[in-house]
Amino acid sequence: MKCAVYYNNRDIRLEEIPVPKIGADELLVQMHACGICGSDVLEWYRLKKAPSVLGHELTGEIVKVGRNVKGYKVGDRVFISHHVPCNTCRYCLNSHHTVCDTLRKTNLDPGGFAEFIRVPRINVDRGVFPLPHEISYEEGTFIEPLACVLRGQKIAHLQPDQTVFIIGGGIAGLLHLKLARALGASSVVVTDINKRRLVYAEQFGAKATILADDNTAQLLKRVNNGRLADLVIVAAGVIEAIHMAWKTVDRGGTVLIFAPTEPGIDIALPLYDIWHDGIEITTSYAGSPSDIIEAIGLIRSKAIIVKDMITHRLPLARAGEGFSLVQRAQDSIKVIIEP
Repeated sequence: MKCAVYYNNRDIRLEEIPVPKIGADELLVQMHACGICGSDVLEWYRLKKAPSVLGHELTGEIVKVGRNVKGYKVGDRVFISHHVPCNTCRYCLNSHHTVCDTLRKTNLDPGGFAEFIRVPRINVDRGVFPLPHEISYEEGTFIEPLACVLRGQKIAHLQPDQTVFIIGGGIAGLLHLKLARALGASSVVVTDINKRRLVYAEQFGAKATILADDNTAQLLKRVNNGRLADLVIVAAGVIEAIHMAWKTVDRGGTVLIFAPTEPGIDIALPLYDIWHDGIEITTSYAGSPSDIIEAIGLIRSKAIIVKDMITHRLPLARAGEGFSLVQRAQDSIKVIIEP
């Protein structure tokens, strides 16, 4: 079978490898669509495991079922979660599924950017979700990123009628925009250094957009009735975005650090201001099984429309072009690889 093998962001090779053999407790899934995540082009995160087959925003069709597997059959449409928790450790039992050791070790074979994928036993048990017929394979590639966004907004305790300021208008920031509006935020403002992304933000319902500069906080007040934001979501993994968060969150507000910086980077905190103004800082990583189920429901019901976020559809043979589009972050929002 064919797969796209990642060596680095500029070296994605279409290679032939054997179709994985499955065991009695496993599934074989034929990939129909797999999105390229922003994390797929973070070389500080990916190079240490290269060469590898990436791809975790995966939908497909079951083509082979192990003899011990119950509840699934050939022809079923599915979304597959690459990371799954143990559900029994102290982290899982305290609703911190995404920091579970098992979740951080589990994965698919070889990855979503391949024609066929072996689903290991533990993923079959708790990481395979029926894909409703109301959701296309392409739309299903948004399930995992939406689950991550959903978890973040839950942790940040987004409330109806709050004002939300999103720093970063890439796919994560735009999903945060759509979800915040669906959950009743009174207004959502988006900032980015890319004018094209701000155009998308306006199309997707932002009350206002701001081209990021040193005057962003004052511009936010101008479009937000003289106030800063109740919730600031950092959806860009750069130091400047985090520094901007301290300047744009209102008293009693919350900063959600959603996008990571590289390891080893320390951030200076205006600790007195944060303490004096009652600012809460929180973080979010990945999504839990319950977040995935909720994300499927939001897409199925059309509470969150995702199809209009797809800018590029490329065959597996052009995966390298897709990675280049995502890395440049200029003309793409969602890039989907199809066989």
